[in-house]
Amino acid sequence: MSTSQIMGRLLAAALAATMAVMLQAATVRAQMRLMASNAPQAVELVKGKSVILRTEIPVRRVSLAAPDYADIVLISPSQLYLTGKAPGRTNLTLWGENDEILAVYDLDVRPDVTRLKELLHQVLPEESAIQVLPTGEGVTLAGSVSSAAHLSTAVALAQSFTTGENSVVNLLAVGGVHQVLLEVRVAEMNRDTFKRLGFNWSIQSGSDLFYTFLGGLSSLDGSGSLTLSDDVTAALSVSGGDTTVDGIIDALRKNGLVKILAEPNLVCLSGQTADFLAGGEIPVPVPQGLGTVAIEYKPFGVGLTFTPTVLAGNRINLKVQPEVSELDDSRAVEISDVTVPAIETRRASTVVELGDGQSFAIAGLIKDNVRENISKIPLLGEIPVLGALFRSQDFQKNRSELVIIVTPHLAKPTNMAEQTLPTDGFKEPDWFEFYLLGMDESRESHAGRPKAASAAERAPAAADQGGFDGSYGPVIPGEGR
Repeated sequence: MSTSQIMGRLLAAALAATMAVMLQAATVRAQMRLMASNAPQAVELVKGKSVILRTEIPVRRVSLAAPDYADIVLISPSQLYLTGKAPGRTNLTLWGENDEILAVYDLDVRPDVTRLKELLHQVLPEESAIQVLPTGEGVTLAGSVSSAAHLSTAVALAQSFTTGENSVVNLLAVGGVHQVLLEVRVAEMNRDTFKRLGFNWSIQSGSDLFYTFLGGLSSLDGSGSLTLSDDVTAALSVSGGDTTVDGIIDALRKNGLVKILAEPNLVCLSGQTADFLAGGEIPVPVPQGLGTVAIEYKPFGVGLTFTPTVLAGNRINLKVQPEVSELDDSRAVEISDVTVPAIETRRASTVVELGDGQSFAIAGLIKDNVRENISKIPLLGEIPVLGALFRSQDFQKNRSELVIIVTPHLAKPTNMAEQTLPTDGFKEPDWFEFYLLGMDESRESHAGRPKAASAAERAPAAADQGGFDGSYGPVIPGEGR
C-alpha cells in the first residue's frame, strides 16, 4: 500500500470521527431543547368560556389529564380550542412528529367573577376598594368597605354567585367608627293619695256586750279586754253606772310624691349587646328536694339592654329594651317562712333606626289605679248621716307616668389627659375648718376645682357633643378633640 493510500485512509477516518462527534453534540443540544420545552406553561381559563391556543409546530396528538375540568377540540394541526368546564387544575400535553413532546400546559380553570364585579359596582357604586379574586371553587373578597351594612351586602351578593357554605372568603375590612354610645334618660313621676275613715263601737252594760269590729281596728283578747291596732288615730270612752261606751276612730289622709330620674350611658361595639342595671337584687328562697332551700337573686331597678348596628351614612339600627321595676310589699308572699316582696315591672322593647345624635322617646306609659273599700254593718251602716258611725271605708289612688328618651351617638376614644373628674381638686379640711366652721372639704378645694359652666355656656357644647356637658361624651368622627 502506497503512502498516498495510507494518508487517504487516515484522512477519511479522521473525517468520520469528526462527523460522529458533531452528530453526537447536535443530538445533545436537541435533547436539551426538548427538555426545556417540557417545562409546564400556565394557561388561565374561565368557567364557561373558551380560548384558542396556537402552536408553531403541527400537533399530532394531545392528552388532557382531567377532562372534568376542561374540554379540548383540535381545530387544525396548529390550533386548539380550550373550554373551561369546572373550577380546578389539570394538565395538557402536546406531541409532534416522532412522538416528540412539543409543550406541556398547566390549565387553571377559575369561576367567572366578571358579572359579580359588575353587580357590586351597580349596587355599591361608592365602594371602589372592593377586590374580587377567584379561589378554587369560590371567590375571595378583599379590600375595604365603609360600613358594616355594605359588608353584609357584598358578602350576600358573592354568596349568590357561588355554591357551598364556605365558598366565599371574606377578607374585607370595615372603615369608619363602629362604637355606639347610648344616652338614656328615664324619668318617672308617681303620686299617691290615700284617705281612710272608720269607726268601731263597743257598748257594755253589766254582762251584756255589744261591739262592732270593722277594718281590724280593735279586737278582744282571751280575757275580754279590748285591744287596739296601730291604725287607730283617736279613741273615747264614756261611763255611766254599769254602762261603758267605747268609741275608736281611724281617720287618715296621706299624699305621696316619688320622682325617679336615671341617666345611664353605655358604649358598645356595633353588633354586640350591652346591658345596664341601676338598682339591686333581692334574694328569693327556692325550695329544693330533701327539704333544702336554694337562694335565687332577682334584679330590680332601672335596667337597659341594647344592641346597635352601624349602617351607612352614620345611620344606627338600634334594638333597645329599657325596664323600670320596684319592690311592692303589698303583694308579698311567704316562702319557707321568709317574706318575699313582689316586683312591679314596666318594660319596653323596640327596634328603630336613627341618625347620629337623634333621639326617640317611649312615652305614654301611664298607670292610674283607684281602689275603694267599704265595710259596714247591714242596715245600720246604710242610714243616712248616722250610718257613717257604723262604716269603715278607705280610698287609695296611685298615678304614675314614665318617659324614656334614647339618643345614640357614634363614639371613639378620647384623650384621658383632657378629662376632668369630680374628685379633681379635692382637699381634706383642717381641724379649724372641720370643727369650728363645719366644712367637709377645704376652702382650697373650691378654689382649685374647675368652675361649672352655666346653662348658656353649656348649650353650644351640648350641640357640638350630642347633648353632653363638659368634655365627656362621644367625639364626632372626623373631628379632633
